[in-house]
Amino acid sequence: MSSAPSTASPPVDSPQTVTLRQWVAVFGAVLGAFMAVLDIQITNASLAEITGSLASTLDEGAWVSTSYLVAEIIVIPLTAWLAGAFGTRRYLVANALFFLAASIACGFASSLSWMIVCRILQGLAGGVLIPMAFTIILRTLPPAQRPTGFALFGITATFAPSIGPTVGGWLTEAFGWPSIFYINVIPGLLLCAAIYWGLEDEPVDLKKLKDGDWAGILTMAVGLGALTIFLEEGNRNEWFESELMTQLAIVALVSLISFVFIQWHHPRPLVNLRLFGRRNFGFAGLTNVALGMGLYGLSYVLPVYLAQVQHYNSTQIGKTIMWMGWPQLLLMPLVARVLMPRFDPRTLVTLGMALFGSSAILNGWMSHDTGYEQLITSQLLRALGQPLIMVPLTAIATAGIEPAQAGNASALFNMMRNLGGSVGIALGGMLVSLRERFHGARLGEALSEYAPATQLRLTELTAGFIQTGSDLTKATRQALLVLQSGIRREAYVMAFSDCFLLLGVVLFLSTTTIWCCHNFKGKTRMPAH
Repeated sequence: MSSAPSTASPPVDSPQTVTLRQWVAVFGAVLGAFMAVLDIQITNASLAEITGSLASTLDEGAWVSTSYLVAEIIVIPLTAWLAGAFGTRRYLVANALFFLAASIACGFASSLSWMIVCRILQGLAGGVLIPMAFTIILRTLPPAQRPTGFALFGITATFAPSIGPTVGGWLTEAFGWPSIFYINVIPGLLLCAAIYWGLEDEPVDLKKLKDGDWAGILTMAVGLGALTIFLEEGNRNEWFESELMTQLAIVALVSLISFVFIQWHHPRPLVNLRLFGRRNFGFAGLTNVALGMGLYGLSYVLPVYLAQVQHYNSTQIGKTIMWMGWPQLLLMPLVARVLMPRFDPRTLVTLGMALFGSSAILNGWMSHDTGYEQLITSQLLRALGQPLIMVPLTAIATAGIEPAQAGNASALFNMMRNLGGSVGIALGGMLVSLRERFHGARLGEALSEYAPATQLRLTELTAGFIQTGSDLTKATRQALLVLQSGIRREAYVMAFSDCFLLLGVVLFLSTTTIWCCHNFKGKTRMPAH
């Protein structure tokens, strides 16, 4: 998942040459962003193994991804403020080490609650690594060199989440699921060395902590946390039939309204919410929420389908998903260097969203035979669509944003994408559960045991079990179990299809909001991924 820094624009008199130390710092920071984004998706192909080892269900396993995303959402707007207080080099190295420690702790998790706590800690550190990479690109590279930096950062935003399940699946199959967390150790140490050598030290300014918008931080964290728990756990707890869910909804509503009020009146707000009143930023932000839902909702639902219906192991899941990874690696530089200067960015975003939405809708009519070969086309459509969205959408949103507001714009824009991702994951898990029960009930009603077709199928199954040595009573019971298992399998296939269809429709509808934005083609602007 890509995120952006909450940081001001770099000085306009940046030198036009870049030293080796500066390039090392840039590559080190991008490596950190790549690690952090990779860890959002690296667990998806291994959820069955992780939840099985931790004695939890796949529905509960959604928290392995959701907890990480929520932590990122909370920390993104805090990054520039805390980096200014502690110094960029010191703050980044400390968080990289913290990220490594949390990763190792995830590998040692022996319960779901332990895993969730470790993933939250990992997300708090990962949420720093991602935006700080873009901060260093802006501060270190002169305007002529920034497209190279943006291309590197764009790869972390698209390629890393696409290959995450593939890498995770291979590691899980070869070395066990804890290895997907231990893989961070070597690149993490390289990151620390690159940043420590490549960046100059900055003085500590703890006065900034005293002047921070602490009320805004508290209400934002409580509000987003309560909202995500409500979305994730609501279905299993009958929504407002549960006292806990009702209380969480009230806490989320009150906290987020309070957060908006505080940001509107605080002399030094955590984020400038008035930016949403700007046409391009507001409508592009809505498109960005839909993008987040699609990116992370589909990246969660597809591996669960492959594990639950097709019974794929981690390697097979990773092999299936990798089709949407490698093409993006080639297309991202093409979009930034060739297409953006020649076409209206709104057209590129519309085409990208249409391709992305089509990839989801193609999976809306699956059968129980839909597997690796049948999913290649939809995966390739997604691989073509995503690079057409990322850079143009960000450029549209930040068109006309003053340099002093660039940090606020980046924080808000990417916080919305992350929030969309959290909603997408929660919605995917909830919808599959609801629709499986719905379709299961409908299929059960249609397959009456007195219907001739049902009786014929039961007779055939019973005869088959008798031939294998079962007596009539046992064979009849086995036949009924096979029939019930088939009904549940078909109900799950239909439920997953409904989920893909809904996310595809959301992506298609988002193409309308992007055309509410002004065309900025030809104007000077500063991208903020």
